[in-house]
Amino acid sequence: MISKENIRVIKGDITKESVDAIVNAANSSLMGGSGVDGAIHRAGGKRILEECMEIISRQGKCQTGEAVITSGGNLPAKYVIHTVGPVWNGGNNQERQKLKNCYNNSLELALKHGIQSIAFPNISTGIYRFPKEEAAGIAFTTVKNFLEVTPSPVDVTFICYDDENFALYQKLHQQLPDH
Repeated sequence: MISKENIRVIKGDITKESVDAIVNAANSSLMGGSGVDGAIHRAGGKRILEECMEIISRQGKCQTGEAVITSGGNLPAKYVIHTVGPVWNGGNNQERQKLKNCYNNSLELALKHGIQSIAFPNISTGIYRFPKEEAAGIAFTTVKNFLEVTPSPVDVTFICYDDENFALYQKLHQQLPDH
């Protein structure tokens, strides 16, 4: 059973997290952008960008809901898992499933690389306009369900940048058992 020991919620800056991997809410070009994507690229340095360019030349753009991995560059995290969240379009374009895929594919990639601690931002809730409460529910449920069927232990931290997301995630976290 998943408990409060497996999932943490904090308010802060994901670029400062000392975990095995942080997740980047990337755009499909993987070239950096605004929000968390730009912050990760700036803090991580040119090595991350160079690795993203290699991925793009090998496979083309990263599709919505998919995930790829690079080193952490200058970040305290060893790896960055880049996932492309859906742009909210009223909910009629499979946005919910695509957001769920972001979390599942990121966690699958983490397992494949032996990652035992991972930090997620609030994917798609900024300029992509996914309703924050709905996104929090999808994120929490997807991660919890994944961890319940995964034989390998992974500690998950949700790093909330703004007060609204922090309050939403804390509310969901309180519903988890203590042990």
